[in-house]
Amino acid sequence: MVNQVTIGDRALGLSDLEAVARRRARVVLAAEARGRMEAGRSVIDRALADGRVIYGVTTGFGRLCDVSLPPGDARTLQRNLILSHAAGVGPPFGVDVVRGMLFLRAAALAHGCSGVRPVVVDTLIEMLNRGVHPRVPQQGSLGASGDLAPLAHLALVAIGEGEALTPEGGVVPGREAMAAAGIRPLVLEAKEGLALINGTQAMTAVLGLALVDAWRLLEAATVSASLTLEALRGVRDAFDERLAEVRPHPGQRLVARKVRELTRGSRCMTRAGELRVQDAYSLRCVPQVHGAAADALEWATRVVETEMGSVTDNPLVLPGGAEVLSGGNFHGEPVAFAADLASVAVSELASISERRLARLVDPTLSEGLPAFLTPGGGLNSGFMLVQYTAASLVSENKVLAHPASVDSIPSSAGQEDHVSMGTVAARNARDIVANTARVIACELLAAAQAVDLRAGAAGFGEPGGDPETLAAPLGEGTRRSYLEVRRQVPYAADDRVLSGAIEAVARLILEGRFGW
Repeated sequence: MVNQVTIGDRALGLSDLEAVARRRARVVLAAEARGRMEAGRSVIDRALADGRVIYGVTTGFGRLCDVSLPPGDARTLQRNLILSHAAGVGPPFGVDVVRGMLFLRAAALAHGCSGVRPVVVDTLIEMLNRGVHPRVPQQGSLGASGDLAPLAHLALVAIGEGEALTPEGGVVPGREAMAAAGIRPLVLEAKEGLALINGTQAMTAVLGLALVDAWRLLEAATVSASLTLEALRGVRDAFDERLAEVRPHPGQRLVARKVRELTRGSRCMTRAGELRVQDAYSLRCVPQVHGAAADALEWATRVVETEMGSVTDNPLVLPGGAEVLSGGNFHGEPVAFAADLASVAVSELASISERRLARLVDPTLSEGLPAFLTPGGGLNSGFMLVQYTAASLVSENKVLAHPASVDSIPSSAGQEDHVSMGTVAARNARDIVANTARVIACELLAAAQAVDLRAGAAGFGEPGGDPETLAAPLGEGTRRSYLEVRRQVPYAADDRVLSGAIEAVARLILEGRFGW
């Protein structure tokens, strides 16, 4: 496990984000980053001394960029910016997202292109390391001038304002949280308030963590598909490596190989013509669908990791020079596109999983399994409603997967006339991931129930008996996953409440317990 992450000296990856956001890894600043920030700050100080007009330093913001302000108002200007832009609403982000935002904002400022003093980054790092987590409402970002509202709520606590979350889930004043942690609130100098809020760190943190989970979903979905294939006596020919050689998408090749590995040694799989010539698409096309999702997630991951290593505020001090340039690095379109594609890809993992689940519970399609996977059908409803739940979540995903990035609402009196809605897209992707974890959990539970019934009928013990015995006909990888399910959830001989079981298995999926 990673216990420490250094920023300012190397590229960052999703594993770094997860280590800091979820596992509370300590963050340290590289020595060379401190020098870069001091150099960048000197450029801002010289520009102020020379009386230069610089957006957000000696001018107002947004449509007020033409209003010039004297250097003596710099501190008030930066403080007012944070106060006025903290207009977010709705439920707060979880602590993991808030930590991700603090981490990514500190990393972006550590490039030295934002013109802030090192103490700004030091403060963000100390907030991370000492557990000061601002309360950041989820709604209010257009994702174009960066995540202005969410980052303003983050910055409020850094200046001793706003609210912070307690470990117990409560809220305390930001100044009180900073004092308890022994951190002195910042007094912002010219440019520093703007540098704190002008960036894409909310959408990037949300999407980055969603992608961490999405990769685990891909693995768990392939595991659950393999277990379902065995429960339904699937035809293994569809996973022959020669099929992927003539359609060489990397994801298809990867997933087909993993299905072969998971089902290696299986006595449940069949060959074409033994029971049927070929399976339905939800079984036969697992490499093509899961593989396409893998390729989409690979692209989205590259975008997010690039963004994690980027400078996204405005204006910027160019490396090695004395020039301050205004541009549009804060625009969230790259992240918005990545979030929307990830949403579509993960939604498809849920969609095809639900179709496999539907085959497991339908006696006309399940090759001899009892209706709804219960031997006492009529008196018992078995897994009937498990499929209902999965279908409901898949339908909800279809709404959430509508691309947020195609929408735009002008703001700031037309100055900011095209926006990305990247944070909306990232939040949608996060919710789709959560829904899909539950859909795959439904399939895993149903597949394990089907394995018990099938193994019992084949003479490998009684359903609900010793899981090791019942797992004997399974492949090497699917056997491990079946036993993982059975450690958490017993065979359902009669009807019982399954809601908690679905949630428990979904949590295991997101913990990576059903990996390849």
